[in-house]
Amino acid sequence: MDENITPEPVAPETENAPEAAPAVAQIATFAERTEELPLAPAVAADEPPAGRVSRSVMEEEPVASAAAVQPSPSIRLEKKHPLAIRWMHWINFPVLAAMIWSGLLIYWGDSDIPAKHAHQVYRVGIGSWTLFRFFPEWFWTWYGAAYKITVGLGYHLFFMWFFMLNGLAYVLYTWISGEWRYLVPTKNSFKEAIQVTLHDLGIRKEPLPHRKFNGAQQIAYTAVILMGFGSLVTGLAIYKPSQAHLITLALGGYEMARWFHFWLTMGYCVFFVIHIAQVAKAGWNNFRSMVSGYEIVRESDPPYVPER
Repeated sequence: MDENITPEPVAPETENAPEAAPAVAQIATFAERTEELPLAPAVAADEPPAGRVSRSVMEEEPVASAAAVQPSPSIRLEKKHPLAIRWMHWINFPVLAAMIWSGLLIYWGDSDIPAKHAHQVYRVGIGSWTLFRFFPEWFWTWYGAAYKITVGLGYHLFFMWFFMLNGLAYVLYTWISGEWRYLVPTKNSFKEAIQVTLHDLGIRKEPLPHRKFNGAQQIAYTAVILMGFGSLVTGLAIYKPSQAHLITLALGGYEMARWFHFWLTMGYCVFFVIHIAQVAKAGWNNFRSMVSGYEIVRESDPPYVPER
């Protein structure tokens, strides 16, 4: 009976246990060794590895430092000349040039033959002695002024109205807008004008004060306005000596009115030469301010403020 009994099947795990015993022993040995090692510090779940943290900081540092050292502006645009001032300035330049050109055409009739005119108002000398008479013969040949007196009179009387209206508009606008507070000389302007002259000659090295107009400019520009008024008054005395006889007498007579009128014209010519030379010396920034109205200045420079 015992021989017919079939043995029960053995489970695979039990059947393979002897073969797996060495592996189990290795695992147990590794676990024992692990327990003997010191524990590593705990790392938060959201904390990145150390190597990644240092790299992230290195990547962010340049951005932060670049924002910290970003340079501030060193220059700025400063409003200098209003639009009306610029328009009247550029209108006056060609008008006054036309007045001088046509006035010299008129004057040729007096200067052509020096001995013909006993008054000789257009000369430099003392008494009957003449050092210099305006102008030499080569100048009139170059100027092409011969026998163009009527042409000169026509242009002179035509542009006279533009000169007068533009000058009147300039004076009114300067007064109403308050621009006169920058322009009219102060008690310190004459002293500063000497300093400006020495600076332009290279004798004085200290920088000039940052203002819209320095002392020399205030005196020169105010003088030109007064010269324009003088030209209108003396011109009226020459043009209508009978109707404006009170003005003619106040000026010392017809000949003196002509003398004043001529030397005012020579004053404009001197002003033109100096003004253009100063503009060229000051550079493009100064010239551009009379075109656009703005000047480029240093950020540290104070804004333009009136002196009154």
